[in-house]
Amino acid sequence: MAVSGQADSRGMRRRGLLRAALPLGATATALGAWPATATGNSPAAAPVRRSRDRIDVHCHLIPDFYRRSLTAHGVTEIGGVPVPAWSPALAVGFMNRYGIQTQVVSVSEPGVTYLSSAKDRVAMAQSLNTYTSRDLVHTTSGHLKGRFGGFAVLPLGETVDEQDVSHAVTEARRAVRELKLDGVGIFSSYGGTYLGDPVFAPLMKALDDLGAMVFIHPSTPQSYPDLGLPPFLYEFTFDTTRALVNMLYKGVYRRFPRIRWLAAHAGGTLPYISYRTSLLTLTPAIAQQLGAAGLDDSSPSFRKLFYDTALSPAPQAMKSVRELAGTEHILFATDWPFTSALFPAAGDPAPQLDETFSPAERLAVERSNALAQFPALAARIGADRA
Repeated sequence: MAVSGQADSRGMRRRGLLRAALPLGATATALGAWPATATGNSPAAAPVRRSRDRIDVHCHLIPDFYRRSLTAHGVTEIGGVPVPAWSPALAVGFMNRYGIQTQVVSVSEPGVTYLSSAKDRVAMAQSLNTYTSRDLVHTTSGHLKGRFGGFAVLPLGETVDEQDVSHAVTEARRAVRELKLDGVGIFSSYGGTYLGDPVFAPLMKALDDLGAMVFIHPSTPQSYPDLGLPPFLYEFTFDTTRALVNMLYKGVYRRFPRIRWLAAHAGGTLPYISYRTSLLTLTPAIAQQLGAAGLDDSSPSFRKLFYDTALSPAPQAMKSVRELAGTEHILFATDWPFTSALFPAAGDPAPQLDETFSPAERLAVERSNALAQFPALAARIGADRA
């Protein structure tokens, strides 16, 4: 777990990289909102957009009581960077600068895994989820109303056991049924235990019963080769990939078909290697032997997943995701506030998307796809899901 109270060398390197990215972000956002693109779509062909219509499905909240708890337990850095500033007002300011109507917030690594007591993990998860529901998602504040959706955090620890999973089941049900949150957040792994492990089966059954949208956020794996670079650059993507492939071969997608999975950061490396990682599912092998064109393809389970654009708007990632799952399975995301240094100026938050999507497709990626998958959110903001 790359969570530390020390400003170690890896953290310093990551901060340096983010500082170096600042002028690049300024250049990108200065390009304007809707330039002509290589797809042949001119600005005149773009659908009429409001100044604030994006739905950001991957961003984080760090309320003060959670920050104080992290600090009290020696957690002052996450993924090698200091815990960033966050408040509802800062979030709304960010949204207003970048044409974002609503953020669907979640708790990033470490979640509540830094707490050693199961009782403490339950209490903190309950506090975070209640806060998200009461003060953000279902707030009566005119300034904040309609600006937030939310994924629940689960009281899972570094060492997952039956008790932890039982508590997670209870909290997932409370969060979705009572607190009316928009889905559930879960990490790619917990202390080296991946989501296809049988210990998670009761939780998967509960999430399937709820028909939940489940957001998979990466975690830093327990052991990884230290290449002298911060793990968020590559290990986060690798751990997401491990989780998605693990669930395929453990039968999670097949046994729990009502769960809708949202994979962070364009699914890690999965779209690029989806064919290779599907080879043991028999259909590709049989198709190759028979010479049946079109059947030797990636697993249908991977095509049913949803993928966000956070830190992955460039065509190298987006075209691969589009080829795998189609435009309708791609949702806009920023990973704010951990990516604050990448957004120094107002304007288009992801101009690279124009290299993959037409203006109409961008509108789907940045708005209507999310509204279709989060119907309660669409109802709260009075949006047309069509």
